[in-house]
Amino acid sequence: QVHLVESGGGSVQAGGSLKLSCRASGYRYSRHCSAWFRQIPGKEREEVASIDSDGVTIYADSVKGRFTIPKKPDDPDTLLLQMSSLKPEDSGMYYCALSHKYCEVGAEQDLYNYWGQGTQVTVSS
Repeated sequence: QVHLVESGGGSVQAGGSLKLSCRASGYRYSRHCSAWFRQIPGKEREEVASIDSDGVTIYADSVKGRFTIPKKPDDPDTLLLQMSSLKPEDSGMYYCALSHKYCEVGAEQDLYNYWGQGTQVTVSS
């Protein structure tokens, strides 16, 4: 059984940085897409960044240049999201997700097979 567990959320002032971590266990497929989604109350989850098993990354326009998924983490079962120059509109619940398929630009939730429980990020102005 696949489990995804996020950590690293918290509160930070605008302009600050946070690093989120997602630990995966139980996944046995060589091909995959791992992603971070963000959800604001009352809105659909939106994908902010993804990386596939070949190391190719995709970023939403709203986070390009500010968010990064490190391509070679020390632990291959861990997905990171380095967030810098945070803005109040970056606030929300952040979820990591895992798919058997390759990543897609603008991917929606139904591409993904597994989800973590989420970690809250709050950016104050």
